[in-house]
Amino acid sequence: MLYGILVDFAVAALLIVLSQWIRARVTWVQRYFLPSSLIAGFIGLALGPYFLNVLPFTENIGSYAGLLTVVVFAAVGMAGFHKGSGGWRAEIARLGSYFCYKTLALTLQVCIPVAFSILVISRLYPEINYGFGLLLVAGFNGGHGTAAAVGNSFVRIGFPEAMDLGMTIATVGILAGVFGGLIFIKWATSRGYTEYIRDFRYISGDLRTGLVPKEKREELGDRTISNIALDPLAWHLALVLVPSGAGYLLNQWIFATTAIDLPTFTVAFLLALALFLLLRRIGVYEYVDTRVFDRISGTTTDFLVFFGVASIKVPVVMEYAGPLALLLLCGILVVWATMRYGGPLLNKESWFERSIFVFGYATGVFAIGFVLLRIVDPAYRSKTITDTAIVGPINTPLEIFTWSAAPFMLLNGQHWWLVGMYVVISAGLLIVCRVSGWWWQSLPLTGRGDASEV
Repeated sequence: MLYGILVDFAVAALLIVLSQWIRARVTWVQRYFLPSSLIAGFIGLALGPYFLNVLPFTENIGSYAGLLTVVVFAAVGMAGFHKGSGGWRAEIARLGSYFCYKTLALTLQVCIPVAFSILVISRLYPEINYGFGLLLVAGFNGGHGTAAAVGNSFVRIGFPEAMDLGMTIATVGILAGVFGGLIFIKWATSRGYTEYIRDFRYISGDLRTGLVPKEKREELGDRTISNIALDPLAWHLALVLVPSGAGYLLNQWIFATTAIDLPTFTVAFLLALALFLLLRRIGVYEYVDTRVFDRISGTTTDFLVFFGVASIKVPVVMEYAGPLALLLLCGILVVWATMRYGGPLLNKESWFERSIFVFGYATGVFAIGFVLLRIVDPAYRSKTITDTAIVGPINTPLEIFTWSAAPFMLLNGQHWWLVGMYVVISAGLLIVCRVSGWWWQSLPLTGRGDASEV
């Protein structure tokens, strides 16, 4: 229903406007650096279909976050990939170590919770089978979509409760990502670990309230196309939507012909990057202003955050306890330790910004990672988004194996083979970083980037 989509976005817009007023007026909201889109998401969650159900949302609100993610990455791709000031050696080091860190966040979520489930949970609760531990990474690292896919695989091979359990874990993961992430951000700002924001006591008034005074305002972008021919915003939006739609169609074709299910946002980013290179090659890119792409990406992110939070199915969380609580506790400890110790070890620049994004992504969906990153890196200066899109295709084969083959291994007597495989991969990643010099244990946790004072 087309007008249903209009209503969904109109309600989202109303709550975002209301939330910006709250951000500008309520001190305790400012103290926790809550973005207006996140505040709006919580209001939408409370008044939406999974709580009070007083807002006229359609059944589509759970689908928008995935779609908007594609547009965000397409806009990032159209902004281009440029050589950094540190040279290509620094670029490779940053990307290589980030790839290892991001992959480690996946492999540790497999081997530790699965082993914990086999050695502890299944002994306390004998009715729990060996596949139970894999639901943690499916719900945390994969989100609701992956939890459903892995749950279906388990259902087909004799674990009928897997679907409900996986969706519950995915929901708890998102909540843990949001509230845990805010706690970690408050902790990091108080210790000076953040590069682009400072502690609340030193942050400027416009960053607290979100309202920029006239003397600090900047232009959104240049008018590179004459209004007589085409509106400049329409020109830039078209350049973003082309690779977005083409990425979806290409991914559908790849899946239909090869059965390989790639992340659509990655395909869209690569197509956008190819279009960027083509336009620069033929001289058209000089009529593009990357600041407009940044604004398109930022606008899309705000709505992505809203729908990602507002569509959480909170009532499901209350239906399970016991083994689920133990598994969730194990998972939360794993993602916390990965961020706290692996983050500064494997990320030289902007370690906390990159780590908190992976923390949000590893506890639910990209939307939560975007929320947390937007708080600590509002202008995306840490290059976390761009680097995530670049290393995404390299992570894909391991993710595909995890979601497809691992359930069958766990329920067919190969559980220790699976655990051992991911232990070896985890150790291998650390060895690669050590040998390559991507190992920054001796560096202080503060002052690792080029943060400007705020």
